[in-house]
Amino acid sequence: MRIMGLDFGERTIGVAVSDELFWTAQGIKTIRRSKHELEELEEIINQYEVKEIVLGYPKNMNGTLGPRAQLSEEFSVLLQGRFHLPVKLWDERLSTVAAQRSLIQADVSRAKRKKVIDKMAAVFILQGYLDHRQQKI
Repeated sequence: MRIMGLDFGERTIGVAVSDELFWTAQGIKTIRRSKHELEELEEIINQYEVKEIVLGYPKNMNGTLGPRAQLSEEFSVLLQGRFHLPVKLWDERLSTVAAQRSLIQADVSRAKRKKVIDKMAAVFILQGYLDHRQQKI
């Protein structure tokens, strides 16, 4: 069983999953937002035997919630209703910035960064959650 991390955006959803020991997050794919996005997520949930979903929660830098946070809350309810799995909202502030920096440091071209940035942001979101879980144990 694994935990799935999602970076929910306007046009895409970045997807990452944990290893079976819940130590590390690996990027899986970027899903283009469409009427088939839940079907694609369901395939991943079944393939990786996902038991929990961590959804990026875009707070403003001062901790307040904006319109994107409202959309994440609504998507969380949709995911829970569809998959009957717990969905945790996880503060994603600066996850995309961290992913961007990581890719730049790895000397990934701008064109390639654009293709993988959402998947990498999902990795940062999920890894933050996994690290937090380990501290609580």
